[in-house]
Amino acid sequence: MFRIDSLTKTYRGRHGTVRALDDVSLTIDRGSFVTITGSSGSGKTTLLLTLGGLIRPTSGCVAFEDTSLFGLSESRLAEYRNKRIGFVLQTFNLVPYLTALENVLVPLLFDSRKNGNASSCGTVLLERLGLGDRKEHLPRELSVGQQQRVAIARALVNSPDVILADEPTGNLDPALSREILTILKELNEAEDRTVIMVTHNPEAAKLGGKRLHLQDGRIRS
Repeated sequence: MFRIDSLTKTYRGRHGTVRALDDVSLTIDRGSFVTITGSSGSGKTTLLLTLGGLIRPTSGCVAFEDTSLFGLSESRLAEYRNKRIGFVLQTFNLVPYLTALENVLVPLLFDSRKNGNASSCGTVLLERLGLGDRKEHLPRELSVGQQQRVAIARALVNSPDVILADEPTGNLDPALSREILTILKELNEAEDRTVIMVTHNPEAAKLGGKRLHLQDGRIRS
């Protein structure tokens, strides 16, 4: 599904150049569950967001289904992000004045495939995640765990091929963390969705059929 060749990303700061990713090469198969670990500043999130088409590399190639992502126009790249990728982040980024259902449906505002069944689709996702009776609630009326489940439903509403999760349990207690990880694992196994997850949690990292550890922008065994 993904082929990454000699991927490098550098940033210029006040104290010189920072190499966030340093000549990273790997492949990720369709339907795999990949976990990425490493200390803060090791390049984990940079790699994840590059796969999502949100960060352009300094050099190297990221190919998705044999198409070079960063050879695409900005409009095609935006289409890739909206239709093929679902993002689940540590900060839920729910719109505070929209209901749970309206938050789930936000990605469909930019999708030409949307139709009159959008609301029904969002409702089904919320029911599946145990929030059918919370769809008219605002984010502030939901628990932290419920807000993360709304964020997962939002990531799924466009039926993406890939879920990119950046510390999805970082703000949750152990019980809620297990609940969210179970949801992600079920999506991977039952629906053959590719899941790529950045985590600091050693237990969460064990879920990965493919486990990557980054140090100073490089993959270490």
